[in-house]
Amino acid sequence: MAAILLHKGGRQLRRKEVKQEEMTQLVVFRLGEEEFGVEILEVQEIILLSPITRVPRAPEFVEGVINLRGEIIPVVDLRKRFGLSADELKDEARIVVVDVNENLVGMIVDEVTQPLSLPTSQIQPPPPLAGGVEATYLRGIGKLEGRLIVILNLERALSASEVQALEEMEVS
Repeated sequence: MAAILLHKGGRQLRRKEVKQEEMTQLVVFRLGEEEFGVEILEVQEIILLSPITRVPRAPEFVEGVINLRGEIIPVVDLRKRFGLSADELKDEARIVVVDVNENLVGMIVDEVTQPLSLPTSQIQPPPPLAGGVEATYLRGIGKLEGRLIVILNLERALSASEVQALEEMEVS
C-alpha cells in the first residue's frame, strides 16, 4: 500500500491509500490457436528452431536433443505432450529453453508472442480441464483484455520419471 497526500494551497485535503497490485511476469506463446504462458524467471532463452537429433526410445513427446553452446538439451514438443493436434511447424516456431526442476529443457512452440505483465488478481485457478490440457499442468488461467492465457506449471508438466528420463538423455 502506498499513501498519497492530496494538497491544496498548503493544507492537506485527504490521505488516499493506493493499493499497488502484484504483477506476474510471463512469456506468452501460441500452440495452435491457444495462448500459453510461463513465468519469465523460468525461461532461460528463446531460440530459433534448429536441427534436432532424435534419440532412440525417448518418450513420444520428446523430439530429441539439441546442442546449445556445448550443452545437450532435450527438446519436448508441447503439442504432443498436451495431446493437441500436431500441425506442421512454421517459420514463427521457436524453442523456449526453460528450467524444469533444475534441468534445462527446450519446448517447441508455434510462436512466441510477447512478454507480459499480468495483474495477479486476473489469474484464476485452473478448471479441471482447460483447452485439452490437464489441470495438473496448469498454474492458472490469466484474463487480460478479452484474452485467456493458460499459465503452465512447468514442475508438473513433466512427471518426476519423465524428468529423470530427460536427465539420462543429457548424459548419454
